[in-house]
Amino acid sequence: MRKILFALSFVPFAALAQLPSLTLEQLPRPTMPPGERGPVVPAQVERWRQEAKALEYGDGMKRDEVAAAKLYCRAARYGDAEAQYSLGWMLTNARGIQRNDAEAAHMFAAAAEQGMDQAQNMLDRMGGTPLGDPPPCLRPPETDPPVAAATAPARGAKPVSLWATLPLPSHAPPAIVNYVKLMAPEYELAPALVLAVMAQESNFDPLAESPKKAQGLMQLIPETAARFRVTRLRDPSQNIRGGMAYLRWLLAYFEGDVMLALAAYNAGEGAVDRYLGVPPYAETRLYVRKIMAAVGGQRLHPFDAKVTEASPMLQRVRAAMKAIQAR
Repeated sequence: MRKILFALSFVPFAALAQLPSLTLEQLPRPTMPPGERGPVVPAQVERWRQEAKALEYGDGMKRDEVAAAKLYCRAARYGDAEAQYSLGWMLTNARGIQRNDAEAAHMFAAAAEQGMDQAQNMLDRMGGTPLGDPPPCLRPPETDPPVAAATAPARGAKPVSLWATLPLPSHAPPAIVNYVKLMAPEYELAPALVLAVMAQESNFDPLAESPKKAQGLMQLIPETAARFRVTRLRDPSQNIRGGMAYLRWLLAYFEGDVMLALAAYNAGEGAVDRYLGVPPYAETRLYVRKIMAAVGGQRLHPFDAKVTEASPMLQRVRAAMKAIQAR
């Protein structure tokens, strides 16, 4: 059983009442509406899928199902749910390529996890949860940076000066900025990272709620709230501390790899482990790109190895990378 040190547990219970507080009354609702949500799937990825469909059906070009499968595969790796479904359908029906029900199940699962009902129906017909590792067409694209490895001095260290120089979101309410600056050191987190996550999660709206029941400034779902001892999701100070506790845990679990920690904050650490990197979900990939841009592409963050054991996925991925480099 993994031993987890919850980030709030280092605070004596008698002192919890003395923690600084932040109330709804102190926070204005955002005057700036959420930004227009552009396409979740990059235009190039959408073009690959459209070309694949034309090749699969011979629409305006010579029919070539093998070439179609390759393009679907490329788009699937970038999180295109339609491409994942189409490739799964080709694999299960041996449409121009060899039948492979195991790989098809993984394709349908990835698309279903992004909310595609047709894919869930196909997955149910095939018996549910796929077995084994995801196929290459669901592994992180070659353009993704490799899994980062933090240097030894980063373990348990305070946030490095480079993080301290990053600009903070200009539209963040001063009360929230001040609270995060005050509390972030207790969780060994850079305020710039916390505020970048908050900006993407809720746009600093303390009453934000998602269709998946994530609530508050850090968009905690009830399960995560319970895990990190948050009893009042609508309380801004508890919500922020719970989000920071989870972010601290994720950074320890992924040994300071910011990209993997962000992907897990959005999609869950189980999905990151299962897909050996950022999951092939278009929304998650967009989420990670936006926050990484906001923090200047900083890939490593100090972490405390005592918080939890590292993800077993890290060793697998790094071993595979070494094997490739040794060829």
